[in-house]
Amino acid sequence: MNIALVTYQDKGAYNTINVNNEDDQIISYLTEKGLNITKEIWNNEQVKWENYDLAILKSPWDYFDLIEDFYAWLKKIEDLNIKLLNPLETVRWNADKHYLFDIEKAGLKVTPSKFITKGGEVNLLQYFEDFTTDQFIVKPAVSGGSKNTFKVTAANVDEINEKLKTLVQKEDFIAQPFLKEIEEKGELSFLFFNGKFSHALLKKAAKGDFRVQATFGGTVHPQQPNDELVETAQKYVDQFAKGCLYARVDGAMVNNEFVLMELELIEPFLFLETNDKALKNYYEALIELI
Repeated sequence: MNIALVTYQDKGAYNTINVNNEDDQIISYLTEKGLNITKEIWNNEQVKWENYDLAILKSPWDYFDLIEDFYAWLKKIEDLNIKLLNPLETVRWNADKHYLFDIEKAGLKVTPSKFITKGGEVNLLQYFEDFTTDQFIVKPAVSGGSKNTFKVTAANVDEINEKLKTLVQKEDFIAQPFLKEIEEKGELSFLFFNGKFSHALLKKAAKGDFRVQATFGGTVHPQQPNDELVETAQKYVDQFAKGCLYARVDGAMVNNEFVLMELELIEPFLFLETNDKALKNYYEALIELI
C-alpha cells in the first residue's frame, strides 16, 4: 500500500513548534514499521495522486487561504477513489466553522457563536449585548492560525468594525465571546486516535496575548485529565469524528464545565512529543483503519 502524508508548501506564514519534525517523526516511525509512506504537498500539480492508495491529511496548513482549491483537491481524491484520513465528508464539514451549530444541536456544549454572512452588514456593537460580555473574538468562518482574528473591546470596536466591512466582502466571519478562562488558565486539548483517547495538554498564551499558538509565544503543558473530563471530550469524537485517524478536541473549563472551542479534524498539530505513547497510539489507530 502506497501512503501519502499530506502537507503544504511552507512559506513561513504558519510556523509553529517542530511542525516539520512532527511530520518527519511520523514518516520515520511508520517507515520503521514497514509502511510505504511519502510526504506530499496537497496542491503540488506534479504529484501523481493516482499512485497512492491512501492519503493522510497531516499539515495542509494553508488550506483556508486556498479553500476553493482545497475543495477541488478533495474532489480529485474522491474521483480517484483514494481513501482519505480523515474521511472526505468529515473534512468538508469541518472546514467551515458553521459545523459548531451541528454540534450544539446535538446537545453538546460549544462556545456561543454568531455568524456574519459574506457581503452582509457589520455591526459589532450588537455582540456586546448578545453575548453579555465586554470583549469578544471575531475571525473568518474558514480559518486557522489566528488569521484575521481580532479581540474586540469597547476601545477598539469602531476600528475593527471598519476592518470587517472590507474583510466580510470576501468571506463569512464568526463572532464568539472572549473566554477569560483561556487568558487566565489556558486552552485544553484532547488528542484521540481512531476514537481512542491518547493524550492531553494545556496551551497557554504569552503574557499580554490571547492567542495560544506557539507562533505568538504560546506554551504547551502536558496534562493528566480525570476520567470525567476525558469522557466529556469523548462525546464530541463519538458523534462527529467517526472513522477519523485523529481528532483534537479544543476547549476550556467555564463555570466548571467543558466548553468546546473547536473540533480539529483537518490539520491539527498533534503534540506527539508530549507523550511517550503518542506515536504508538497513532500507528495502532492507522493500522486499525487500513
